[in-house]
Amino acid sequence: MELWDIYDRDKQRTGRTMKRNDWHMQPGDFHLTVLGVIRHTNGKYLITKRVMTKAWAPGSWEVSGGAAQAGEDSLDAVKREIKEETGLDVSSFEGGFVFSYTRENPEEGDNYFVDIYRFTGDFTEKDLHLQEAETDGYMLATAEEIEALGAQGKFLHYDSIKQVFS
Repeated sequence: MELWDIYDRDKQRTGRTMKRNDWHMQPGDFHLTVLGVIRHTNGKYLITKRVMTKAWAPGSWEVSGGAAQAGEDSLDAVKREIKEETGLDVSSFEGGFVFSYTRENPEEGDNYFVDIYRFTGDFTEKDLHLQEAETDGYMLATAEEIEALGAQGKFLHYDSIKQVFS
């Protein structure tokens, strides 16, 4: 069973945990998620397409990400998510934390922080090992191509993270 830390409004761990996707958070409780933008040294960005069997947003394009597990810090979480979803180890890539934003959805019992990272490095198609249960292909896309997908509503979180593609 995967557990997530519960944070307060100041992004401090409360010492409490929740079960993954157990959307019964109290007002003022948050969990931590991460997104990892991977930029190739050629200037294009690695994006992946969600499998059609996903309950939420099947077939949408996205960057790697997910929830930080209990006891895991933000940087370790994003490196783990990228490795699980793409096979890439970004430990030697340039970059790191870019910014964070907050989402509050009290009617859904799901409040969360999103830490955004960007890593730049050189990799080849042979370095990619996509997580089949999560992804249905990838693309090395320009910022303009990602913007177009965002405008069509086909790129997850685009409006919240678009400044990272510059």
